[in-house]
Amino acid sequence: MKLRHLLVLAACMLLGACASHAPRRGTAPSSTRAPAKGEPGDDVSRSQSERYRQNSDNGPAAPPIDVSKIPEPVPKVEPRSRYGNKDKYEVLGKTYRVLPDGRGYVERGIASWYGNKFHGYMTSSFEKYDMYAFTAAHKTLPLPSYARVTNLDNGKSVVVRINDRGPFHENRIIDLSYAAAVKIGVWPKGTGLVEVRAIDPAHADDALPPGRVAASPARASAPAPGSPSSAPSSSSSALASTRPASPSAAALAERAMDARPLPVGTARIYLQLGAYGERANAERALLGAQRAGLGDLAIVSVAVAGRTIHRLRLGPLADADAADAMAQRVQRLGLGTPRVAIER
Repeated sequence: MKLRHLLVLAACMLLGACASHAPRRGTAPSSTRAPAKGEPGDDVSRSQSERYRQNSDNGPAAPPIDVSKIPEPVPKVEPRSRYGNKDKYEVLGKTYRVLPDGRGYVERGIASWYGNKFHGYMTSSFEKYDMYAFTAAHKTLPLPSYARVTNLDNGKSVVVRINDRGPFHENRIIDLSYAAAVKIGVWPKGTGLVEVRAIDPAHADDALPPGRVAASPARASAPAPGSPSSAPSSSSSALASTRPASPSAAALAERAMDARPLPVGTARIYLQLGAYGERANAERALLGAQRAGLGDLAIVSVAVAGRTIHRLRLGPLADADAADAMAQRVQRLGLGTPRVAIER
């Protein structure tokens, strides 16, 4: 068991400094600058508990920066980083598969941010993290890549350059740099409901309209939700499921259905407890969730890639904290790992 813990720590260390939870604030930073040339740098051989100069994360001690003076990165074709781009990797027992490119990627969910604790330390691509630049960490987009992140509560957006891995929190889809979080109003709240839309400079002329996802050949052969190889398992309960860390083509298409334009301020958080090809299976799962007393539940049927998918939804929930608490409750009940969904 001790060896397993050491291996997990080593994997997290090599993947970069990205935060796995919404950053905590309140502890005064010992320094807000990156190590200067000649000073001791980032020792990636150290454990996570020893590697950083402070234990908890926060923004700088000074007042919020004027982000209007920071230029947004201009998307350009770049070679893949030598580091952080393995086809698949594992963190905390979960396997993630890096996408071949960012073309057509769009997803809505909860964003967090990371700041002073990691400032000046190596990211997964072995670039130094700069909390005053518009960057981000993502679990599966290639390093580096670009994306436009939009706050669904206020309509503010920013282009970020993705050069890190994370966040490895179950209900977070992107970790923004401190500057990016300030730019779109996620800081100092800690989390925000966002849309992440990848920008692929190599295919700028055939960019997809909002709400569509193009599947590359590597994704197209994956099974659709509700098919025998991806249907929720009933080994522990009617809702238990084994969900891959990287989405299939059909799963990406399903998420794109949720990414159709939303009026500013109308986004709400739901937990999706399962997706079923047969409505009878969804209804059996609904009964199981009702017996567990989980609250407002509904089956939402949508057409995805020429077939009808029946999704069991819980909510709406008040905010990201409420979604986290409810997700933990669902897991404790043995009902699988729910997925955050953002809708009107």
